[in-house]
Amino acid sequence: MDYSDFLGFLTSRSSVREYVNDPLSDDEITYILDCASTAPSAGNLEAWDVVVVTDEDVRIALRDAAYEQDHIREASVVFVSCANYVRSMSKYGDRGILYAVQDATIACTYMMLAAHARNLHSCWTGAFDEDEIKDILRLPQHIRPVSLLAIGKGHAPPSLTERMAVAEHVHFERW
Repeated sequence: MDYSDFLGFLTSRSSVREYVNDPLSDDEITYILDCASTAPSAGNLEAWDVVVVTDEDVRIALRDAAYEQDHIREASVVFVSCANYVRSMSKYGDRGILYAVQDATIACTYMMLAAHARNLHSCWTGAFDEDEIKDILRLPQHIRPVSLLAIGKGHAPPSLTERMAVAEHVHFERW
């Protein structure tokens, strides 16, 4: 793939919130997880973990904890990306908290792009009750859920979302 193909790949991805009832194969799930495992991380500590949720009852509970966002229940799989503080704090102290969140975020981004590469659809969700998610998934104290990534075979929107111009985000040398 050359650089122009890569930009086209990125711009063709969009968040999808409507899914068909068609489970992902083990191969598709494994591919997505394998791609996540290649994500860069602070100190190469890989201070992230993921909970893979396919069970419908658990997806319903996650949907409820995500303020009734139905795409969480409708997707075939929800990948819950989590920051593992202990892994990064062992080397970086309190700064490791931030690094673990960054690691989980990057791993989730890789999963989202891996799904797109497999012609699957996804929706990143950050709006949820963190304590409810921790209870539902029985997460240990040192694990923080960072994002819910719904993935499945869905209905892409008819047009891509308008994006801000790059120049509105970029500052050279100083603000």
